[in-house]
Amino acid sequence: MYEATPLLPTDKQLTYARAIARKLDVAIPRGSLETRQALSSWIDRNRTRPSVTGSAATSRQVAFAERLSRLKRRAIPDECFRDAVMMSRWIESNK
Repeated sequence: MYEATPLLPTDKQLTYARAIARKLDVAIPRGSLETRQALSSWIDRNRTRPSVTGSAATSRQVAFAERLSRLKRRAIPDECFRDAVMMSRWIESNK
């Protein structure tokens, strides 16, 4: 019986996946780079994460971070206000 050879990822897929990985500061698993379908699945799982969509920090995050900032006497980096994931990391590191 004929077995189809898996297709390699396209250049556009690779570029997009690398941009997502860079934004999230994660590595693309080796297995996800082997086939078009595997890379597509990795992209689907990771593109909806807050940092990729560029969602700003929520008002609750900002309020909590500002309280921590006053208590710890530390400034909140400006980029944290533009990215919910970065704000979350800042909060976790300053609890």
